Amino acid sequence: MIFVSRKEHFNAAHKLYNPKWSEEKNREVFGPCANHNWHGHNFELIVTVKGNPDPDTGFVVDLKKLSLLIKSEIIDKVDHRNLNMDVDFMEGKMASCENLVMEFWKILEPRVKKLGSLCELHSLKLYETPRNYVEYFG
Repeated sequence: MIFVSRKEHFNAAHKLYNPKWSEEKNREVFGPCANHNWHGHNFELIVTVKGNPDPDTGFVVDLKKLSLLIKSEIIDKVDHRNLNMDVDFMEGKMASCENLVMEFWKILEPRVKKLGSLCELHSLKLYETPRNYVEYFG
């Protein structure tokens, strides 16, 4: 089993805020992430695919095709957007990294399988900052 990863970058704004709570409780729980005027991040998304190399190409996955898939299905929809207001698949959801990476999985997992019969999505790692990230295995 070989694991192949592709890293992509996007910039986005969001706010962590539970409308069921008071302003005070939101500030207590989410701190500056509950800022009324949003806040932004330079996100890094690492998509890891696993499988056995194709005997004809030697590839687990064609990285050019994987990159195009990530860009068209994820990056083009979130880059320079407000995750709370501009991204249809985040509508009605808390715009946390945890929820965001799970939505990315739902989009990518069936499409990665179509890139090659020998590969499948293994994990997604989403860096919100250089020190904070979430990892999801589906």
